[in-house]
Amino acid sequence: MRRLRCAARFTAALAAASYLAHAGTPAFQLRDDRGVAVTLRGKPSRIAALSPHLAEIAHAAGAGAQLAAVVRFSDYPEAVARLPQVGDASSLDVERILALKPDLLLGWSSGNPAHDLERLERLGFALFVTEPRRLADIPRIVRAVGTLAGTQSVAEPAASALERELDALRARYSVRSPVRVFYQIWHRPLLTVNGAHMISDVITLCGGRNVFADAPVLTPTVSLEAVLAAKPEVILGGSSAMQPGELAAEWRKAPVAVLRELPVRHVAPDVIQRQTPRIVEGARAICGHLENIRNRKP
Repeated sequence: MRRLRCAARFTAALAAASYLAHAGTPAFQLRDDRGVAVTLRGKPSRIAALSPHLAEIAHAAGAGAQLAAVVRFSDYPEAVARLPQVGDASSLDVERILALKPDLLLGWSSGNPAHDLERLERLGFALFVTEPRRLADIPRIVRAVGTLAGTQSVAEPAASALERELDALRARYSVRSPVRVFYQIWHRPLLTVNGAHMISDVITLCGGRNVFADAPVLTPTVSLEAVLAAKPEVILGGSSAMQPGELAAEWRKAPVAVLRELPVRHVAPDVIQRQTPRIVEGARAICGHLENIRNRKP
C-alpha cells in the first residue's frame, strides 16, 4: 500500500511538471515580496490561493473565476467556500495541490510553512508570495494579483477605491485627539498586537495610540497587570471564538476595578484581522468607536 501511495505521488509530480513545462512561452515576470521574479506562461486559468485573505484579494482583483483551489476557512465571498481545499494556511496539502494542477499559486510569507512553499517551487509551480503588513500593502497586492491574472481593468479601480476610502478616514480621524487603545485579538491567553501589525496601523489611522506598540513581537501575550500598567482608555477587539457581547462580559469579570470599568467595543474579526479590502469596514468601526470615546471625555 505504501509503495502504491509513493507511486501515485511520483506520477502526480511528473504530471504537474509536464503540465507546467508545456504551459507555453513565458509572458512576463513580476517580483513578489521576497524579491523573487515569478515567471508566468500566459494568463493563468487555475489559481490556488494559499490563505483565506488571498482568496478574497483574488476576487477583489477580478480573478475569482480563475480560482481553482483555496485553503480551509476561506469563506468570503460565498462562492469561495465551495472550491476544493488544499489543507489550511499553516499546513498545506501538497499532494492535493499537485492533483489540482494550478498554474499560479498565491502564497503568504508568514502564514504558509516555508518548507511547503520551497517544495512547491521545486516541483515547478509559479509561486507568488506576499506579506501584507501595512494598510498600503493591500491595494498594492490587489494590483499585483490583477497583473498576474490579467484582470487589471478590475484590480486597478478596486485598489484605487480602497486607497480613497482609507485616505478619507485618515484625513478625518488621524488628527483627532489621541485615545489610548488596548486591542485584544485572543482571550486565553490574552493576546494583543505591536506597532508592526496592520491592526496597529488602523488604530493610528483613526487617531488612536496602541498601548503595546513597542512590544518586541508581533502578537505578544500580555497579563492583566501589564494592561493595567499601560493605562488604556478603551479595550477594542474580538475573535472568532467570541460572540460580540462576550468580549465586554469577560472584561466585566476582571479582578481589578479599573479594568472592569473601561469601555469595551467589539470589532468583527473578519474585517480587521484579514488583510483584504474589507479592512476598510474594520477601520470605520474602530474610528467610530474611538470618536465615541472622545465624545465621552470631559
